[in-house]
Amino acid sequence: MTSNSSPPSAPRKVPLWAFLIVLALLSLALFGERGILRALQYQRQMDALTQKLEELQKTNESLRKEIDALNSNRKYIEGIARKELGMVKEGEVVYRFSPKKENSQK
Repeated sequence: MTSNSSPPSAPRKVPLWAFLIVLALLSLALFGERGILRALQYQRQMDALTQKLEELQKTNESLRKEIDALNSNRKYIEGIARKELGMVKEGEVVYRFSPKKENSQK
């Protein structure tokens, strides 16, 4: 009887150069200029900028509405003059009340 069995094979050793190449490729994929970490950073930055843009667009729209009101709505202008400048119409009586003083003997 002849046996065709070979001795048990030892686990193959990976050459050091192959390991270093794989390590270098993984490092580039993670940390390189176009790596995964950089892409995640860019995505977070883009999300923040998109949110800021939306806020600025809302502010712009609000300012446009105020400009339109200032150009065309006399009552709006009157309201601003009354509120911000303390103006009154002729013949109006203005009552001013001093703020309540807190009782210091509580």
